[in-house]
Amino acid sequence: QVHLVESGGGSVQRGDALTLSCVVSGTDFSELGLGWSRQVLGKERELVAIITVGGLPTYGDAARGRFTISRDNTKATMYLRMTDLQPEDTAVYRCDAIRDYGTSHDTYSGQGTQVTVSS
Repeated sequence: QVHLVESGGGSVQRGDALTLSCVVSGTDFSELGLGWSRQVLGKERELVAIITVGGLPTYGDAARGRFTISRDNTKATMYLRMTDLQPEDTAVYRCDAIRDYGTSHDTYSGQGTQVTVSS
């Protein structure tokens, strides 16, 4: 069974930094496309960043320039380094993974970790 477990969330002040981690077990991590998304209660889920099997990152508008997504295949872990955090970054951040088999795919998600940014 595939498990994704996030950690690193917390309460910070405007301008602070945080690094989120997502540890994956139960599958070949190196074959997964990975990403971070976030959601504020009552609003739609928003893509934060994705990283391909080959390590190529893509960022959502809110993350570009402030957040950095990375992966360590030796540790089966994905990271999201967030800097210059703002109150509007407050959300539950979730890690997501996709295993592409060509004609089909499997998707997995963690439970999420809360990030709260106060002014």
